[in-house]
Amino acid sequence: MKITIRSVAQEAGVSIATVSKVINHTGKISEKTKKKVLVAMEKLNYKPDAAAASLRGKRTKLIGLLVPDVSNPFYSEIARSIEDRSHELGLNVMMCNTDNEVKKEKTYLSLLTSQRVDGVVVASAFRSTHLLEEMINKGVPSVLIASEIPSLSINTVTVDDYKGGYLATSYLLSLGHNKIGIISEDVRSNTPRLAAYKDTMQEAKLPIRDEYIIKTEATIQKGYESAKQLLSLDDKPTAIFACNDLLAAGVIQAAKEAKLNLPEDLSIVGFDNTVLSTTTSPMLTTVSQPMKEMGAKVVDLLLQEMEESKPHKERLLLSPELVIRQSTAYL
Repeated sequence: MKITIRSVAQEAGVSIATVSKVINHTGKISEKTKKKVLVAMEKLNYKPDAAAASLRGKRTKLIGLLVPDVSNPFYSEIARSIEDRSHELGLNVMMCNTDNEVKKEKTYLSLLTSQRVDGVVVASAFRSTHLLEEMINKGVPSVLIASEIPSLSINTVTVDDYKGGYLATSYLLSLGHNKIGIISEDVRSNTPRLAAYKDTMQEAKLPIRDEYIIKTEATIQKGYESAKQLLSLDDKPTAIFACNDLLAAGVIQAAKEAKLNLPEDLSIVGFDNTVLSTTTSPMLTTVSQPMKEMGAKVVDLLLQEMEESKPHKERLLLSPELVIRQSTAYL
């Protein structure tokens, strides 16, 4: 088993922050506590990671931001809110696009460590959980936004995705639709949205139809292709819940190509409430995430961790809201 700063903290009976202070010669630590940490390090033969240790020892006023794809309006708006709050606090942001690729995630985490960033914000669909755990165990301040990884002890800011899925599905049911398709992305945040869709349909005593459920990538093109598949069914849905605004924009394209009148022939609900939702025709009914608030809160949590002022990890769960526009109508 690899020996980490967490291992030393457990052996010495102190916090990770205390071990970090001893390693970096920062803060006020009693000689008794310092000795306990040094004895534990010697016993476990722990060698501090030089790059990670420097994060605590000398501030660069630079934080890293890992996003799957900044061309997705959700991530670009999240990134902007993170940058705005960071600027207010005198911090700079280095952003990296991972494209949901494990190789890129590993490369960029290594890059950020070598650049001695003061901390890291990880957005949404991060696949290399073990690499993130290694960062945390090395004492690198890290926070998650728009995603949850229950196995990790990490500060998190996310939206109630299950509630969002419920809001979208129950609203379509209230309009009289009982044949509702769903297009989701195969990422952690979409799992509770899909679960809420299924639960809400079952509560309404409606069948869960496998042919109405599609998982794909979060692009307009994939939304278009998925909608064509749904609309080619003999018993096609009268409404579609797309689990982000990019997919919903693709659904609108496919519906228009099929000569459907929107929203009379097909109701569409998206998720995120990005700027894209007000540029589609018709404008998109969508579930709104408080992106500006999410970005500001995640930076505040990261700063608290960098300053070691918060002894416990925090999970902030913000509430989504349904924004009704012109892409939905009574059946």
